[in-house]
Formats: sequence, structure tokens, C-alpha cells
Amino acid sequence: MKKEKNFLKMSEIQLKVYKLFSLILLNLFFTNLVFADVLKPSINIDPKQVVLIQLNALMKNDSPYKDRGIEQTWEFAHPNNQRITGPLNRFKNMLKGASYSMLIDHTENTVTELYKSNTSATYEVVVLDKEKKYFKFKWKVEKNNLDGKLLNCWLTTAVSQPIPMGSSI
Repeated sequence: MKKEKNFLKMSEIQLKVYKLFSLILLNLFFTNLVFADVLKPSINIDPKQVVLIQLNALMKNDSPYKDRGIEQTWEFAHPNNQRITGPLNRFKNMLKGASYSMLIDHTENTVTELYKSNTSATYEVVVLDKEKKYFKFKWKVEKNNLDGKLLNCWLTTAVSQPIPMGSSI
């Protein structure tokens, strides 16, 4: 009889531990799913990667949460660019406006290096928007020389107005 009570007590404890462990795992899973971290600039990220990080984020703008792509793009904007285009909500509105909306949820992109030095790089970016229209941009990235945590990180300093290139159909 005593062994049965001990067994039942042990089973209850194991069940409680199992439930607690399951809740912790579910919480971690959903927290990571909903609030996926935005990649931060680093001296290890080269200028073309900066452009690709921004474009790929904008391609899936609302994944895993609303406007994550724009937030990712903002992270790699040079502080001088952020002063002109920010704060973040203003930047979001700018990207969703007529001039840059074709970047949001575009379906394809190509990035071609036009110029690169130790401190600056310019790329031609062509995107195919969700309406099957091509647009071309000049995307300028510079190595940040301002003191602080972004020192020597490659960051976007300018993106030209889009040039329409016609339909893919």
C-alpha cells in the first residue's frame, strides 16, 4: 500500500514537471516565432550582404510579424539617412508610399555591383513587384565612420527613386 502511494505521488510530480516543461517549450517556440530578432549591423557583413538583407526582408515584409521587413531595412540605414527619413513610423509610411511601395513584397530581385571602394559601394538593384512590373534603383552603401556601436559597419546611405522598366508579361 505504501509503495502504491509513493508511486502515485511520484507520478503526480512527474506529470507536473512534464506540464511545466511543455509550457516553457511552447512559450519559447511562440515567442521566437512572433518576435523573431531583427539582424543587427556588424563589421562582418559586407556591403552587398547589407543590400541583400534589406531586399530579402522587404520581400517578406510581414513575416513573421507586420512590417518586420521595414524594421530590418531601418536597422541597416545609416544614422544620417535615419535622421532624414525617420523616425521609424515615418520611414514605414515612406516605404509604403507611391515612390517605394514596389519594394514591399516584391517577388524577385537582382543586385549588380557598379562601384566599390574601401568605404563606399553602389549597386544597381532591379526588383519585380507583385504586379509583375520591373523597377530599377541605385542603392548606395557606405562604411560608417561615426563613433559608436556602428563604427565600420556597412550601412545604406541612399536609395534612388525607382525607374520603371516595364512589365514582365
